[in-house]
Amino acid sequence: MWRSYSSKLAILRPSAQLFLRPSFESYHHGLMVRYFSTTPESTDPVNWIQSGSAVQSFGSQVTSANAFDLSSLAAASILKAKQMADLSKRYGRCYWELSKARLSMLVVATSGTGYILGSGSSIDYLGLCCTCAGTMMVAASANSLNQIFEVNNDAKMNRTRFRPLPSGRITMPHAVTWAASVGVTGTALLACQANVLAAGLAASNLFLYAFVYTPLKQIHPVNTWVGAVVGAIPPLLGWAAASGEVSLNGMLLPAALYFWQIPHFMALAYLCRKDYADGGFRMFSLADASGRRTALVALRNCLYLLPLGYLSYIGGITSGWFFVESTLLALAITSTAASFYLNRTTKNARKMFRASLLYLPVFMCGLLLHRLSGNEQSVIEMGVEVTELAIAEQKRKRAVVDKQARPPVSYASIAPFPFLPAPSYSSS
Repeated sequence: MWRSYSSKLAILRPSAQLFLRPSFESYHHGLMVRYFSTTPESTDPVNWIQSGSAVQSFGSQVTSANAFDLSSLAAASILKAKQMADLSKRYGRCYWELSKARLSMLVVATSGTGYILGSGSSIDYLGLCCTCAGTMMVAASANSLNQIFEVNNDAKMNRTRFRPLPSGRITMPHAVTWAASVGVTGTALLACQANVLAAGLAASNLFLYAFVYTPLKQIHPVNTWVGAVVGAIPPLLGWAAASGEVSLNGMLLPAALYFWQIPHFMALAYLCRKDYADGGFRMFSLADASGRRTALVALRNCLYLLPLGYLSYIGGITSGWFFVESTLLALAITSTAASFYLNRTTKNARKMFRASLLYLPVFMCGLLLHRLSGNEQSVIEMGVEVTELAIAEQKRKRAVVDKQARPPVSYASIAPFPFLPAPSYSSS
């Protein structure tokens, strides 16, 4: 009996499923409509609450999708900005090394000092800034061209093989474009904001350094003296930019730069003899195995620095204090050169090199500290003229007194008649 009842129930199951399925599907279909609908389909409070919560859930999904898009866009923007910053940092570093920025800033310091010395009583600070900026650009261009021409030599030297061009961090056309653009811009800035004389000195110095001194380094040791001329021009450029002329007083700082560079570079050439030999550079120290002539040249040029303080004092550029300080400073660097000459060791050469690094900034600071303004120079010149006029007037009066006629007998006391008594005259 139980089996017959089970079999009947099994026979009726498909029909029951067929009867129940449409209502179940219709119920779910209505629920899905309510889920995605923005308006209620009936006034049933239960359906209205269910549909509202569904709308809120769907809106939160859309909001989260928009937030995800914005966050991904912000992340992409940050990544792109970081890549641009890294690229700028990379090329900035390459430009810094191509320009030999520290050496260029030293050139700018000498040019600025020359500008201040040539300004007289008032300093045009805008002109000073433009002169320094133009000098920096021209110096950067000259140093970049120097590395462009010496890329193969630099690759052979331990001291220079990691520069941008030998290491491949920057291409040759890129370096040439950089050198040409900053050179032209710097020269044009000097011509517009200073004067044509200063721009001409800058352009000639660029040509002398890049196209004369640079190839000469591989030909003859005289390149050191040509390089000293190159280093002496920037302070003259600054003087010409301020005063519009080249005068005798304007040659004082260039002379100091010229004589200073010889012991400075002789010490460097002695310390880096192997590197210069590997690079194929014909330096003075390479033909001097004992180092005696190298040390003698350095000592001689240090002695030439001694009278510069006195010349600046009698020229009315500085006060007497600078004469004392400059003499002591020159004696200090001369003593290191003398030690290197007497005992030619690497230690003494390094001492002379460090003394040369200290000499130049102290010398220029002394010039600026003790320089006389235009009014003070005029007072000194006026005093000198007054003194010269007073001396000339005394000489004239003495000549008039000597020319006054005396009686003939007054000459009797002078030889060849020493036996006659000397006449006495009453003052009248």
